[in-house]
Amino acid sequence: MITIEEFKKKQTFKTRLIGLDLGSKRIGVSICDERQSIATPFKTIDRINTAHLIAELKEIIKENNIKGIVIGNPINMDGSSGSSAQSVKDISINISKSIDLPICLWDERLSTVGAFNLSKQLDVNISKKLKKIDENAAAFILQGAIDYLNN
Repeated sequence: MITIEEFKKKQTFKTRLIGLDLGSKRIGVSICDERQSIATPFKTIDRINTAHLIAELKEIIKENNIKGIVIGNPINMDGSSGSSAQSVKDISINISKSIDLPICLWDERLSTVGAFNLSKQLDVNISKKLKKIDENAAAFILQGAIDYLNN
C-alpha cells in the first residue's frame, strides 16, 4: 500500500479507479470515470472470504480497465486507529498481494452517514437506501479521494 501522494504520482490521464468500503458483512464498490471527475456506485459484494473478494475485484478490474484502488480507512473520529482500521489494513495487504495495482487507504470518517444523507436528499425510500448504502459509501469515499487527487 502507498500514500495518497504516491498514489497520485502513479496515475495517468484517462485512468479509472475503484473505491471500496470494506464492511463486516458487505463490501461496497464504486468506480470513477476516466477523467476521475465523478465516482459512481457500482455494486455490493457479500463478504464471504478474502479469496471471494479478490476474485470479484479481479473481474471488475478487468471488465472496467481499472488502474488503481482506493480503500476506505475507518479511523476513529479522534484520528486514532481501532480494530476496524486494523482489519481494513489487513485485508488491504491481502488484496495488494493478489492484485498488482496501486492501492491506498483514504479516510472514510462519516462516509456512511454522508451517503445516507445524500440518498435522503434524493428522496430515496428507506429500504432502497439500506440496500445501496455500502456502494453509496464506496462512492463517497472514492469521490473524496479523486477530489483530493484533482486539487
